[in-house]
Amino acid sequence: MPHLENMVLCREPQVSTLQALFGERHHFSFPSIFIYGHTASGKTYVTQTLLKTLELPHVFVNCVECFTSRLLLEQILNKLNHLCSSEDGCSTQVTCETFNDFVRLFKQVTKAESLKDQTVYIVLDKAEYLRDMEANLLPGFLRLQELTDRNVTVLFLSEIVWEKFRPNTGCFEPFVLYFPDYSIGNLQKILSHDHPPEYSADFYAAYINILLGVFYTVCRDLKELRYLAVLNFPKYCEPVVKGEANERDTRKLWRNIEPHLKRAMQTVYLREISSSQWEKLQKDDTDPAQLKGLSAYTHVELPYYSKFILIAAYLASYNPARTDKRFFLKHHGKIKKTNFLKKHEKTSNHLLGPKPFPLDRLLAILYSIVDSRVAPTANIFSQDGEL
Repeated sequence: MPHLENMVLCREPQVSTLQALFGERHHFSFPSIFIYGHTASGKTYVTQTLLKTLELPHVFVNCVECFTSRLLLEQILNKLNHLCSSEDGCSTQVTCETFNDFVRLFKQVTKAESLKDQTVYIVLDKAEYLRDMEANLLPGFLRLQELTDRNVTVLFLSEIVWEKFRPNTGCFEPFVLYFPDYSIGNLQKILSHDHPPEYSADFYAAYINILLGVFYTVCRDLKELRYLAVLNFPKYCEPVVKGEANERDTRKLWRNIEPHLKRAMQTVYLREISSSQWEKLQKDDTDPAQLKGLSAYTHVELPYYSKFILIAAYLASYNPARTDKRFFLKHHGKIKKTNFLKKHEKTSNHLLGPKPFPLDRLLAILYSIVDSRVAPTANIFSQDGEL
């Protein structure tokens, strides 16, 4: 499908796999499909684009917004109800308390004429949050086609692997589809596709090449790179607008944009200033230190979990492993203080230096010092690896 290929770039294998799984409208599709990959790898965009382009009846629900099982089940039913009654222009709100009620109400809603003889797709984005809800939700959604005897497929979109989902009691195994990270060539192609109509494609591609050369080592998030490309492009083409250079004078264009890209490196992911403030900064050629809110410190601000990973690594390297129970468990029982330390441990651990420790111990300490529950996502492990 040429139109779909122009909309979804660099994801041809995944699109063809999903199309093969979907099949024809009246065919029974695979009961459940588990799609996983790192942040900004195109999972949500590809799924939504494919369902909308093929005009398949679907419901899209974000599990972050629906943080309880009742909200999640009611959201699915109400969206399905709205889908069925869109032709009539009237729909009623559905209330649902349990998954048994959901199965019963789902059968009633899908009896509508507009949903007969075709597959209904339920897309659950951020599906890792299902693990914090009732234990019967995940196995129920995996077997929804069997439980309702309806032509329905549930798609799970997640950043963590299926092995972290699988219950100990066993469950129906979904079809697992992996979305790998975009390579630098993929990012170049996708970002170059967004070139403004008033400039040539080659001119914008050269700018994207410069941008990726600066930011690719520290940022591979497509959304962030796309934001940076839009934000800094007016400064890149400033010499062309003023008539000081032409589109082929790459050396002069690079000299003009280089200091501004270095400034932008200080605020990747942080969003300490708005786009309008950043544009004003570039227009006035102001020193970043003079603009309130922009990082002008000599140190680099670490991501949220990286700070706790560093603290956990420090605790693991300077404290003996047998003290973990004493320090990190609330009910550790009574521990005798006498003869607790060996002779060589009475010396300050800071004088002896840090000691090696296993990764499992680091993660155990991390989970105990962070207040909220930490999901073992790719973000955690990537920050752990970088540190």
